[in-house]
Amino acid sequence: MSPECVLTVSESLCRRVHRFFYPLSEIWVTLCSNHSGETDTYHVSVGRLFLLRCLFADAHTKVTWSREGRHDQSLPTGVEVRDGLLWFLPVQVSHNGSYTCEKRGMTGSSRITFGVSVSNKECPDPPETISIIRGVNEGLPCKQKEIFRLKNTRKIRWMKECHPVEGQRKRVSVDENGLMRLSAASEQDAGTYTCLVDINLDGKMYTAARSIQLNIKNNTFIAKPEVMFPKGKVVVVEEDTRVQLECLAYVGYSEDNETFMYWTVDGADTEDYEELSESWNYTRVSGKVFGRSTLSISKVRRQFLNVPISCYVSNLVGHKVGVMWLQEADRSALYTSLALCLAASLAVLAVMAAFLFFKVDLVLAYRKLLRRFSKQQAPDGKLYDAYVSFLHPDSLSSAETAMLALQILPEELEKKHGYSLYIRGRDDCPGEAVHDVIAATVRQCRRLIIILSPEIKSSADGKSEEEPLYENQNELCYEQNVGLYDALIQNEPQVILVEMGDSTVDYSCMSESLRYIKRKQGALTWKKPSVESDKLSRMRSNRNFWKNLRYHMPSVPAGTLQTFV
Repeated sequence: MSPECVLTVSESLCRRVHRFFYPLSEIWVTLCSNHSGETDTYHVSVGRLFLLRCLFADAHTKVTWSREGRHDQSLPTGVEVRDGLLWFLPVQVSHNGSYTCEKRGMTGSSRITFGVSVSNKECPDPPETISIIRGVNEGLPCKQKEIFRLKNTRKIRWMKECHPVEGQRKRVSVDENGLMRLSAASEQDAGTYTCLVDINLDGKMYTAARSIQLNIKNNTFIAKPEVMFPKGKVVVVEEDTRVQLECLAYVGYSEDNETFMYWTVDGADTEDYEELSESWNYTRVSGKVFGRSTLSISKVRRQFLNVPISCYVSNLVGHKVGVMWLQEADRSALYTSLALCLAASLAVLAVMAAFLFFKVDLVLAYRKLLRRFSKQQAPDGKLYDAYVSFLHPDSLSSAETAMLALQILPEELEKKHGYSLYIRGRDDCPGEAVHDVIAATVRQCRRLIIILSPEIKSSADGKSEEEPLYENQNELCYEQNVGLYDALIQNEPQVILVEMGDSTVDYSCMSESLRYIKRKQGALTWKKPSVESDKLSRMRSNRNFWKNLRYHMPSVPAGTLQTFV
């Protein structure tokens, strides 16, 4: 709405009035029958109390009143403003005319003009018409909302054709809100009814009057409406998002049945909020007619959450209400799930990292525990846990290589951990057929340990030249050829490569099978301890080497396996 505008009577205004009064009266109201022209006209009688409220004004809205058609626009005598309402104390003939209220709020200002039509009749003209179906037990609303809000002591009286109703009907009841209940309405009940409210103000008695025209219809084909959905439905939404709510109601077998559908949010009309818009239409299914209404919320505000959002369907027979609630999505469960998933993922990653980092220690500890508490295992037919292959000092290997193979490995693996090693040069017998013995022994071992050393060889003429290990294919050890062949073809024995020294072993001059083993599983490195260090320091310097070597060795030494006779 622009900062300065005039709100004239329209269908939307009639809808607002209808929506407020219909749930109270439970009947169909055809409004604004006499509201025509440029203003919304109120019909009042001389001598009656009349209160006029500026539409949609609240406690935070500043309201000013003026009279149209006068030079100074001042209010006439007997008309005053109290708490934003225009009071006629009482109505006089000179009060006839147009009155404008101007609202100023946080969103700007607006002007609304009302017409006041004054008559000398005791009962004012009816500004609206109500229709009731013959034989239906319905009621007439008093339509004195502003008077009832005063909370003063009052007395309610009803007139028909400006004569007391009590003398014309026997079965009439009036509740505290002024609703006059008619039982089994008939054609004789049609006419003009006036609700009179006697009220004491400032020690004086006043009477407010409002008239309604009642018509009796004879229509037996209109069905009582029934809301199909919503029925207490809860819709989970996100704040500040767009949402559409659906309402479906059965209204009978004909679309020409004066049915009307509308929405309220926490009891307030949807037209009070710029974020809300509604539409509805008929749809026919299997001969039945349903009304479908859609409430569009362009932006879900906090005040729309956890309050009843009601869908009303009304016709001449009755009305029904369907209720739903908007509830903000609870992200705590999602956040908790995400946190748990993240924590679980991190825990799995941590366990995996810890396992990879401590894999060797964990496997060795498990073997030790298993060996202590489990029964002896059946033998696998092998006599030795490992065959140690190295080049002897008379060919290419250095004294350190021979020391590792002949002294250090047996001391660590055989004496401490009970493994059985076959070391050529220590365990073979002179005079044996070397190649036959090697082939048979390698196949009786569960592992093949190959010690590689990139050392400098001294030639016969005193010169020194660096000759890579296995440079000539003819110099390959037969035992290694046999072991590698079985390892690659039969997958046993498993090969363990041990590199000597800090220098890198040159695999380019070695056999393709050795290079393949290196690429597939890598190699362990034995570092030569310093001469000055003691025996304990020497052992600690290669602690990871011994752990990894034991990790690659069989889990149970051959000597501890059960023997079957």
